[in-house]
Amino acid sequence: MRNEERFTNKADIYKKFRPTYPEELIDFLYSQAGFNQRSIIADIGSGTGIFSRLLLERGSFVYGVEPNGDMRRTAEKDLSAFENFSSVSAPAEHTGLKEKSVDFVTAAQAFHWFDRRRFKSECQRILKPGGAAALVWNERDYESEIIRKDYAIRKKYAVDTKGLGAGGGFAHNYLDFFADNNIGYKAFRNDLRFVREGYIGRNLSASYAPKEEQHPEKYVGFVREMDGLFDEFSEHGILSFPHFTSCYIGRVYI
Repeated sequence: MRNEERFTNKADIYKKFRPTYPEELIDFLYSQAGFNQRSIIADIGSGTGIFSRLLLERGSFVYGVEPNGDMRRTAEKDLSAFENFSSVSAPAEHTGLKEKSVDFVTAAQAFHWFDRRRFKSECQRILKPGGAAALVWNERDYESEIIRKDYAIRKKYAVDTKGLGAGGGFAHNYLDFFADNNIGYKAFRNDLRFVREGYIGRNLSASYAPKEEQHPEKYVGFVREMDGLFDEFSEHGILSFPHFTSCYIGRVYI
């Protein structure tokens, strides 16, 4: 399956159940990393526009670059009130944006889908001199028992393993992407609280989660076991989910 097709027919559930990013991260980008109201930002793999919205609310101009039609159209509808938003139908490796036209590139929950070498070349092409890239992930805290059990269920029913990560989370190694191995890193707590529908929906929004119409037996088993995990760890109908957000930022020019 082509990467841009992995989220087809998942835009609605992605929009409804995927978590947003902590305000502290956006504050960091705008107070310490050089982002400002006049910044022109290419948000690559922008999906349904969850991260783009946070940048637009700070006044920056944002190109939402997204190859999946379902995801992109959802973003276009939800972000239509922002005059500083421009939707771009293109892959990460060939955005079609003008050379040296953006101040920052962002990729939230998306970089692992890209061809790293070709995406780096594209960043070097579209970034203005002095521009930088920020790679952002919402991540589960694998020190927690519930996260480890959650992973075991996701792995058991995954229709493929790309995007699933390892039992301890993604093995991040991005030094070769940033110039001179110079990388800034910040982490922010982003613990989540779910009702039952939200917890199961969050897991069903993953690229590797079974779709009911394509893998009905896996889908039923997946939902059943996630439902049981919710019962095991929730209190008074609320599940606390240990979670944090990571941000890697630096220049990509050699």
